[in-house]
Amino acid sequence: MANPLVADNPPAEALKFPWDTPPAPGTVHEVAAGVWWIRMPLPFALDHINLWLIADGEGWTLVDCGICNDQTMGLWRSLRAENSARPIKRIIVTHFHPDHLGLAGWLKSETGAPLWMTQAEWRNGSLLYNDTAGRYSDLQVEMFRDNGLQQARLDAMSRGGNRYRELISPPPGDFRVIADDDVIEVGEHGWRVIVGTGHAPEHACLYCEDLGVLISGDQVLPKITPNISLSASEADANPLQMYLDSLQRFTGLPENTLVLPSHGVPFYGLQLRLQQIREHHHERIEVLFDACKEPQTAAELMSVMFKRELDDHQVMFAMGESLSHLAYLKHQNRLTRGADRNGIVRYWQ
Repeated sequence: MANPLVADNPPAEALKFPWDTPPAPGTVHEVAAGVWWIRMPLPFALDHINLWLIADGEGWTLVDCGICNDQTMGLWRSLRAENSARPIKRIIVTHFHPDHLGLAGWLKSETGAPLWMTQAEWRNGSLLYNDTAGRYSDLQVEMFRDNGLQQARLDAMSRGGNRYRELISPPPGDFRVIADDDVIEVGEHGWRVIVGTGHAPEHACLYCEDLGVLISGDQVLPKITPNISLSASEADANPLQMYLDSLQRFTGLPENTLVLPSHGVPFYGLQLRLQQIREHHHERIEVLFDACKEPQTAAELMSVMFKRELDDHQVMFAMGESLSHLAYLKHQNRLTRGADRNGIVRYWQ
């Protein structure tokens, strides 16, 4: 999911926002020829997700699905009833996070529309959904314990179990694989797949040159940054480097591209926004580096990264974000990582 903790607050005049007011939940608003904006609610601090309908012959291709709960299913039933003349013919999911994949299985069973997504995202979603024992959650708690998180926070996370499974319908067992640089023909236009990494393993964005539109998912957002977390299953990875590297894949797109993000509102100013995101992360990197003159745990450094009080849900994102920035510095050989005799990991210059 996107990072609900970080507001980059770009200057108001820097990016152009053609629509100040989003559509009401479960309604549609046309943003480009044959491209319609839907907003669905989320039960988090980040309280919404944007979904997109693209005209596809006599029907629609849907991009992303919303979270699996009764409220979103009810909104989908109403929306489909009001637009029954044009059925959903295909479902494209940008990545496996529950606000995107959540209702894909349910919508597929309701409409018969096939699911299209990248292989790594389908595998991750299926793996987490089927982790009925909560083994991945246990791994994450163990990693956070090793990195100094307080026991009360760890206990709260352990009690949550496999929260992912609660937020998505059973994912389809079959899907159509899409990959970087594929061109998907939707109605009269081709949409090129641009894969981003770091936030998710193989996040699919969609770019239509004819329309000058980029469906950016969580990879590029107008006022917040996507959460870049170190995964317990890949503890030696460098997800922040992967994310920053993958932003290069968007640098050739025109500045007048209309960006349709999963959170926030559509905007113009893609190249400026990419630069703002890079600067934000490099500023955070240097703040963490300066804080490591003496050995510090990732839990201690959360207060350096995030200045306000965090609830248990936000701490999960904050720990992952702190660890990904520390991993970046370690991979650059700017910080040393070591564990004390109790197994608690610290970082220092």
